Amino acid sequence: MSISSRSFLAATRAAVAGTALALLLASPAAFAQEQRPAAETIKRFQVPEARQAVAVAERYFYAIDNRTIAKLDKETGKPVAKWEGPKGGPILHLDSGVVRDGKLYTAHSNYPDWPMVSSVEVWDAETLKHLESHSFGIERGSFTWLDRDPQGRWWGAFANYNRVFDKSPLAYGNKFNTQIVRFNPDWSVAEAWVYPDALVARFQDMSNSGGAFGPDGRLYITGHDNAELYVVAPPEMGSVMQWVETIPLEIGGQGFAFDPAERGVVWGLIRNKAGGPNDVTVSRLPSKP
Repeated sequence: MSISSRSFLAATRAAVAGTALALLLASPAAFAQEQRPAAETIKRFQVPEARQAVAVAERYFYAIDNRTIAKLDKETGKPVAKWEGPKGGPILHLDSGVVRDGKLYTAHSNYPDWPMVSSVEVWDAETLKHLESHSFGIERGSFTWLDRDPQGRWWGAFANYNRVFDKSPLAYGNKFNTQIVRFNPDWSVAEAWVYPDALVARFQDMSNSGGAFGPDGRLYITGHDNAELYVVAPPEMGSVMQWVETIPLEIGGQGFAFDPAERGVVWGLIRNKAGGPNDVTVSRLPSKP
């Protein structure tokens, strides 16, 4: 091989390596993100109130709508109790819930009103009596979910959207402003991150609707519509979360919950867009290969 040929080959290899490195730095999620097989649906209920989220305890599950929480038996789907806020009252848009230490914690906002205000609302999981409230006021977006990590720290997300509503001629916050946060004990923000652009694109014109820590300690989230769970993790450096894995399952985005009594079982919902009862689905996640 001539010297000129060797030089050309070396230059070509360097260019290819440089291009690959540039692509890797520009879009790490495209290279690191794994795809797991689809989850298996093992149970289904029809529940009118299951429009925004599902929360789960040992014996009961909770179907959550804007101003309504229905408590139902996990085995039969039979209603046990119900809380309903008055129209025009202080509760406007409950977006998700999680049961911890006998309490049902919910993320609440004034979606789709402007400016965005949010709060944490807490109920007794047994009686559905409202216990406490923490208001964020005007914050980073519309509060959509919260959960506690294995270390006992609360996390959540402030969503922003690309849809346009009546009170503002602009997009409702711009979905790329969506932030995931870790809270201090007083609900002030300790840290905050954004999602990678490739994952935000999966939210379409909406945003991150649900989130929960799995029994494996990892953080799982959902968008607004897609039948997928996404595993994310804080980065070693910078402010963009890592998109680790995607798991297809039979849900319609929104708020979901891991079953505390059955490891690897996820409860979610599918809205009936024709106006009938919504479906609560129970799925078993596949094992990692």
